[in-house]
Amino acid sequence: MMVHGVLFVILFCTNSVERDRKAIRINAEYPVSDRLVILAGIFLLTMALSGCVHQKFISEPYPRWGKEVHVNQPESDGPLLLRMLSPANSVQATACVLLVHGMNEHIGRYGEVAQYFARKFIVVGFDHYAHGLSNPVLQQADSALASGSGEQQVGDAYLAQSPLKNLEPLRRNLDRALRETIALCDVESESERPVFIIAHSLGALVTASYLMQLRDENALLKRVLGIVFLAPAFAVSEPPGWRGWMANPLIKLSFHAETHFLHPQNEPLPALIFNQVVALVTVPILDSLFEMASWPGLRSFLSPVSPEWVQDYLTDSEEEKARLRADGWIVRRTLLRFVKGIEAEIVSFRRHMKEFSTPYYLVYSEQDPITPAWGSRDFARATLQSHPDNEVLIFSNLQYHQHLFLKEPARSELLMNIVQWMEQRLYSLE
Repeated sequence: MMVHGVLFVILFCTNSVERDRKAIRINAEYPVSDRLVILAGIFLLTMALSGCVHQKFISEPYPRWGKEVHVNQPESDGPLLLRMLSPANSVQATACVLLVHGMNEHIGRYGEVAQYFARKFIVVGFDHYAHGLSNPVLQQADSALASGSGEQQVGDAYLAQSPLKNLEPLRRNLDRALRETIALCDVESESERPVFIIAHSLGALVTASYLMQLRDENALLKRVLGIVFLAPAFAVSEPPGWRGWMANPLIKLSFHAETHFLHPQNEPLPALIFNQVVALVTVPILDSLFEMASWPGLRSFLSPVSPEWVQDYLTDSEEEKARLRADGWIVRRTLLRFVKGIEAEIVSFRRHMKEFSTPYYLVYSEQDPITPAWGSRDFARATLQSHPDNEVLIFSNLQYHQHLFLKEPARSELLMNIVQWMEQRLYSLE
C-alpha cells in the first residue's frame, strides 16, 4: 500500500493534475485499515504537493554586514566566511560574541543584532554548512549578482544538504569559526578575551553538542565564558492545529522509537520489552523511508517546502514577516535524511545533557511549536543547578520562535537582558 501511495504521488506530480480544495470525507463506511491507508496517502500527498513545483529566485545580493574574513578549510566542508563587527574603540571591548543562526536561515539576517552587541563587544557570525554563503548554490548566485548578472535560480540550494545524515559537518564549521573568532579577538588585545556564544534553535543544538565534545580540550572550552540559548532545538517540532492531527502521531512514534532504540530505559520489564520491539521494528523502517525519500529522482518532490504557517510562529512583527517572505537566501526545502538525522541528534543530546557544564542563559517560549518548551524544561531540570550563573527566561504566553526578531519593546528588552547576563559573567571573573 505504501508503494501504491508513492506511485500515486509520482503520477500526480508528473501529470501536473490541477489542485483544488475539495474536501475528502473519511466516514464510517470505510474499514479502519482503509481509513489508515487513506490518511497515510493524504499525508504523503500533502508532503508531495509542496514539492511538485518549487521555483525560487534571488535578485538582491547577500545582506552582508561587518568585515568579511575567509577561513581556510577542506573543500569537502565547503566555503566558510566570517563576518566581524567591532566597537569604535575595539581595544575597550571586554569580550567577543559568536552568533550562531538556526536551521535553513543565514547570518546575514543578524546585521542589526550584530550592531547592537558591537557597541560593547567584538561580534563574529558565520553561515552553517549548506546555509547562506556556505552553500555552493547560494554562493555562486551571489557571485553572479555581484558581477552584474540578473535574477538567479536557487531552487536547488537544498541539495547541499545531501551529505547531512547528522550535525557533524555543522559542528566542524562551528569549531573552525570559534577557533578563528578567538584568534581574531586575541589580535585585538594583549590579554585573552573571553567568548560568549549566542545560538538560536538548531544552532543551539549544534553548539551544545559541540561544547560537550570539547571536554578533552579544556583550554578551548575555558575560553567560552557562557552561552545564550534562544529557543534551542532540544525537542522535536509539533505542528499546530489540523496539520498536527496527521503529522504529530508519526513524529511522536518516530521520536519514541529513536529514544528507546537499543537504549533500554528505567522501566518495568513488560514496558521495556514492548518499547524495544516497537523501536527495533520502527526505526529501520523509518530510516529507510526517509533515506529513500532523499534519493535523486524522489527528493525533488518528497522534500517538503517550509509551510506558510511557520512564519506565524516565528515573530509577531509584521515588518519582519514581510522580510522573511522576501528573503531568497533562506533555504525553503529540507531533505528528509537531514530531518531524520536531526531527530537522532536530539535524542543523543538528551541522553547526555545532564553533563552539560558551560554556564548558560536559556530563553524559550512556552507555546512555541517549532522547538517545543518541553525540551528546554527537561534541559533546565537536568542542568540548572550545575552553575550558579545559569538562568532561564520563559515567555509564558508567547508562541514565537525567533526572539531576536520580535517587535518592540520585547526585542530591545531581551537584548538588554542578554547583555546584563554576559556582564554578570564578566564580573564574576574579576
